[in-house]
Amino acid sequence: MGQSSSTSRPRSSKSAAVTSPPTAAPDSQNPDDVTTDLDESIAGDDYSLKLPDECLACVFQSLSSGDRKRSSLVCRRWLRVEGQSRHRLSLNAKAELTNVIPKLFVRFDSITKLALKCDRRSVSISDDALILISLKCRNLTRLKLRACRELTDDGMSVFALNCKNLQKFSCGSCSFGAKGMNSLLENCGLLEELSVKRLRGITDGAATEIIGPGKAADSLRVVCLKDLYNGQCFGSLIIGAKNLKTLKLFRCSGDWDKVFDVITERNDGLVEVHLERLQVSDLGLSAISNCANLEILHLVKTPECTNTGLITIAEKCKLLRKLHIDGWKTNRISDEGLIAVATYCPNLQELVLIGVNPTHLSLLELATNCQNLERLALCGSESVGDTEISCIAAKCIALKKLCIKSCPVSDNGIEALASGCPNLVKLKVKKCRGVTSQGANWLRASRVSIAVNLDAIEPELPDASVSEQEIGGVDIPSVSGRQNRDVNFASGGTGRSNSFKMRLGSFSGVTCAFRRWSSFGGRSNNNLGRP
Repeated sequence: MGQSSSTSRPRSSKSAAVTSPPTAAPDSQNPDDVTTDLDESIAGDDYSLKLPDECLACVFQSLSSGDRKRSSLVCRRWLRVEGQSRHRLSLNAKAELTNVIPKLFVRFDSITKLALKCDRRSVSISDDALILISLKCRNLTRLKLRACRELTDDGMSVFALNCKNLQKFSCGSCSFGAKGMNSLLENCGLLEELSVKRLRGITDGAATEIIGPGKAADSLRVVCLKDLYNGQCFGSLIIGAKNLKTLKLFRCSGDWDKVFDVITERNDGLVEVHLERLQVSDLGLSAISNCANLEILHLVKTPECTNTGLITIAEKCKLLRKLHIDGWKTNRISDEGLIAVATYCPNLQELVLIGVNPTHLSLLELATNCQNLERLALCGSESVGDTEISCIAAKCIALKKLCIKSCPVSDNGIEALASGCPNLVKLKVKKCRGVTSQGANWLRASRVSIAVNLDAIEPELPDASVSEQEIGGVDIPSVSGRQNRDVNFASGGTGRSNSFKMRLGSFSGVTCAFRRWSSFGGRSNNNLGRP
């Protein structure tokens, strides 16, 4: 069984091979389909015979997944060496996979990173398959499970006993519960990263077993929880992880203020915290402020967080480098909180404000005191106009990337950037009614070093199929009810109109014609909350 072919651009040597359940095992291929070493020598000189297997494996590791598959069919030796040198594998985890697991892992006998993914309409592998995999891959360091709904606590418990070297574990839309998770944490004492999303087995409210850190208490560095109805059953795990550095909580029900209070009493070493659609207030932020080494903070749609909590964070977390705030139009975070950030956090490099209304007062303080500010996004801010943009242009010397969306900015504000922000290289303007293509073109002509991307507001075509977040291949945070994403900056400077892109989208249905450029702040860890 080989990996599925790929027509996409070549990937790095670490690219995973996505494999569907085969109808025949990899070693049962028709001999006529695979050229033998003898056949090669008869046909001509095979210089690869002079290379040791180790060198040939290095060559395979530099190829994309599709090229590796095609190369493995050249001869039996290449098939053997390619399989033995592959360390990462992604399998289509349908129930049919169970029958081919023994022979599959005879060929791929060095796998350390494995992904098992099943689609929602298919029956996934069961405990038997997972146990069989654990027996064949005892050196696994990473496992990702997606939509494996037939796995139970029993299967996870046996797997954890057989694969004790696991360092990273991620699961989404699975059906096992607290018992299986506890077995994993108790047996895998080297586990560093844990990501759990929609774990269906822990929805029994107060009856749910508490999940503790087990032997992973000393090793856990990253915990990410998403869409958990009873996410607070992981409270003991978070509290007991002595060396936890990154904590990401997305849409987990329950009151988290008390949990944060206990967490920071026992572990004040948190460096990165992401909170999205979470019931947390200034009390929770006050507890988080005890982590003096905090560098990254995301507050997304947390309406109970106000200036008071943000000021507490700023006063105690002076190493803050990245701050993302989605105020959700609640107006509870304003100039007062941002001025505190400017006063106490001089190392700030990245600031994203969505649904927050800063004025030139706070922006002036930020620009003056935060000399390292390189990335700035202002989205859905009713108070950000030409005066505020002119202030940014005059004071933000280090600024490299600027995103402005749905703000009352005009061409006058955009033109101010022509003589300011000497290090600016990318400007994204979206849904700003006062900015025209003439203003954007003038800035392009004046500052050829700036890649200007303008999505002008024009009448929509009735048959347009390109969504707001697809146009131009750029993800811009949604200002109203939609889920936010990291702000990306496109550097296209062609000046094409929005209507042209929408027409193109209506014909193709995809946006691959618009190449995605570098994202706003890079990926600090899993995704703004995406494991």
